[in-house]
Amino acid sequence: MTGRTAVPEVIWARPERAGRGPRAAHSRADIAAAAVRIADADGLDAVSMRHVATELGCGTMSLYNYVPRKEDLYELMVDAISGEHEPWEPTGDWRADMLRVAHQTRALMHRHPWLPRLMSPVYGFSPNALRYLEHCLVCLDPLDASYGTKMELIAMLNGVVTTYVGNELATAERTRSLPWSAEQEQAMRIAYLGSRIATGAYPRMAAAFTQDAGPIDLEAVFERALGRVLDAFEPKG
Repeated sequence: MTGRTAVPEVIWARPERAGRGPRAAHSRADIAAAAVRIADADGLDAVSMRHVATELGCGTMSLYNYVPRKEDLYELMVDAISGEHEPWEPTGDWRADMLRVAHQTRALMHRHPWLPRLMSPVYGFSPNALRYLEHCLVCLDPLDASYGTKMELIAMLNGVVTTYVGNELATAERTRSLPWSAEQEQAMRIAYLGSRIATGAYPRMAAAFTQDAGPIDLEAVFERALGRVLDAFEPKG
């Protein structure tokens, strides 16, 4: 395919700057920070090699000496944000520590709303991501399970957080674009749903709403989702 090398490359295995000439004017950290600033301000779609070059005050073509592909730029961005995870001394309670990891990840994704779009296992082995994974494995030392199982736990927990936050962000974005309030829309939809259930065509839905007609506690739903993932990895017996 045009624009791709014949063999896969890992950006971290490349020198900081390819080619000859003067000493590098920018580091990968500089480039990642510029791209993150753009994404935080204007969204991921605003990130381009040209825009990052402008932010850094350099020519677009010169940027390719540092970052050969846009996919590599995304990987630099994910790694930079992975560095915002703050490790702590594990408590010895692996569940509590992994819940703390999950809440930290959720807060991080809200600080950088574009991040869920880039979450991929392909980016999971960058320098900061490796430090994050090592910290998670240290937190999981008390869990009697293989390392493969522990890695699966970390992946599943991240998947739940990413999906949940993605839904939160999409809902918030949709609400901002509407000419009415979220409360007005919810009232309208509940009234419509009530009229459908009243027809008698959905007896199980009617029973469900009779059991629990109150507003959904989304924070409690998040906690239950995390807990159920962790429950699945509790040693049996």
